Amino acid sequence: MSDSPLPFVVAVRETLGLAPREKLPMTYQDVADALGLQPPRTIQRVAQALEASMREDAAQDRPFIAALVVSRRAPHMPARGFFELAVELERFPADTALHAQAWRDEYQRALAQRE
Repeated sequence: MSDSPLPFVVAVRETLGLAPREKLPMTYQDVADALGLQPPRTIQRVAQALEASMREDAAQDRPFIAALVVSRRAPHMPARGFFELAVELERFPADTALHAQAWRDEYQRALAQRE
């Protein structure tokens, strides 16, 4: 795969779209492994593809498929960049106290869209 996020966006969408429900949410490392990415910058490349997918989803008024990817560290939610971009794209409120619930809602919408 090249370093351009575009092929990664397609591959990430496919990976998340085909993942069995019981395997979701996937971690950033799970996605990197599923794509066969090798260091360096594996997580960074996954994050860039997820951010590009969020921009596409916002433009098409679709749930963020990126909501299906979380950190392996507690509290097992997406990384800060996900929330920052969701606010920038006007999908999430600016109030960080509301982010966890906004993500849970978005996660359910993303799951429903897969079915």
